[in-house]
Amino acid sequence: MTEPKRGWFQRLTEGLSKSSKQMGEQIAQAFVAKAPLDQAKLDELEEMLIEADLGAYSAARIAERFAAEKFGKDVGEAEIRASLAQAIGDELAARQGDFDPLAPGGPRPYVVLFIGVNGSGKTTTLGKIAADLTARGAKVLVVAGDTFRAAAVEQLKVWAERAKADFISRPPNSDAAGLAFEAVERAKAQGYDVVLIDTAGRLQNKQGLMDELLKIIRVVKKIDPDAPHETLLVLDATVGRNALAQENIFGNQIGVSGIVMAKLDGTARGGVLVPVAQASDSPIKLIGVGEAIDDLQPFDAHAFARSLVGLAEPVR
Repeated sequence: MTEPKRGWFQRLTEGLSKSSKQMGEQIAQAFVAKAPLDQAKLDELEEMLIEADLGAYSAARIAERFAAEKFGKDVGEAEIRASLAQAIGDELAARQGDFDPLAPGGPRPYVVLFIGVNGSGKTTTLGKIAADLTARGAKVLVVAGDTFRAAAVEQLKVWAERAKADFISRPPNSDAAGLAFEAVERAKAQGYDVVLIDTAGRLQNKQGLMDELLKIIRVVKKIDPDAPHETLLVLDATVGRNALAQENIFGNQIGVSGIVMAKLDGTARGGVLVPVAQASDSPIKLIGVGEAIDDLQPFDAHAFARSLVGLAEPVR
């Protein structure tokens, strides 16, 4: 992805406002008082972080870090927020990953597979990435691999047109693996830079879905043994802790190279990104906070943490 445009931090903060408002109110009630932090307040902080979906592991680690801080009795809300943001950012920094299909010297075509449950934001995420890549001059092929839902195909076609990317699909209920093979073969022959493959996400038929995804991976490897070069799992932040279960299902059976956390603007539990990042073997690469094309941006651990607790962008 390109570097975040000016105003991205503001949109991120606005997107996480439900989370930061809730956390800010709790911080003010619990910590802004004329008394030093004691064990009772540290326990309250830990409970607050768990309620914000940061998870028990990270909540305990952050509370331990706060216990080592030397806050005076006149500590203010801004100081508490800054320390909390630093602690959350430090927890996430090692889980921050890069996504750039156009990196110099990379494979061509660069094949990206999008996986996740229906409704997670896969199609929208793919469309935004396609728009970013074509704006950077790339020749992009969008593949409608969710052949079971006509609405998904139509939605993806609209995104491809909007992004000025080429589009390939097959009739409903066609073999998704066959379509993926055809698309990558065509991309290789016609000099495409990137292939973006959408997939189905019918978890109600979990094993059938996993078999289909594994078949897609097998067939594209016949053309390029290293493909797909990226397998992005798109998670919906609004489902809270259920996102952890989804990461476990896809991560264990398919293998994931990176995570996209979408719909962070629609939840008061934006902190769920933290336990997902901690539990996954794969880094967080992109986050989304809206429907606009540029509302999907690279994940920045410390910027996310500051937005989560309602702090302004630091002066650079």
